[in-house]
Amino acid sequence: MSAGTGTAGTGRLITGVAWALLVLGLWLWGREATDGPGGAAAPTTGDIAAAGRPLGVPLPPAHAPVEPATPSRVEIPSLGIAAPVVPRGLDDTGAVDPPPYEMPQSVGWFERGARPGADGSAVFVGHVDTETRPAVFYGLSSARPGARVRVTRSDRSVAEFTVDDVRVVPRDHFDAHEVYGQRRAGRAELRLITCGGSFDRTAGAYTANVV
Repeated sequence: MSAGTGTAGTGRLITGVAWALLVLGLWLWGREATDGPGGAAAPTTGDIAAAGRPLGVPLPPAHAPVEPATPSRVEIPSLGIAAPVVPRGLDDTGAVDPPPYEMPQSVGWFERGARPGADGSAVFVGHVDTETRPAVFYGLSSARPGARVRVTRSDRSVAEFTVDDVRVVPRDHFDAHEVYGQRRAGRAELRLITCGGSFDRTAGAYTANVV
């Protein structure tokens, strides 16, 4: 991460806080985050969304992790995403609980995990659609390496991440460690999660995770 501070939005901007492995699907969240209404707006682009980081895409050096702080907002300017972040835990089955469908434009943060900007992998999840319209992370599969992700935190700082990689993983070939494990010890990392592939109406779930 390249160190630096400045003014952005409501507080200090921590530039290049980490490379972000952009994860748009996660089996652990599968029952809630990838099982969904699959409405008319459901994308079918997940399997063509990503082919890894293209050669020649420059990434900033990683900034050292900063003090933990709770996230309150996430922005991805290149995708037009700006959304509130709400803390989430596990449901009664042990699966991570995303925001309810009544909050389709909110992003959930797994509060038992890392805080964005601190050492570890912070995990965000958002729905791709509802039965009638696109949801907050509908366009996430079109993110590209080099894009910036800004997370406003409770201490009024803004942690800025850079997308490092985008991949597609079919749900039946999911590697949990590869998807959401910390890639490099001592580094702040971010995972953004939504559905990918096509919607299987028989199974009531999307067919792939975009990683």
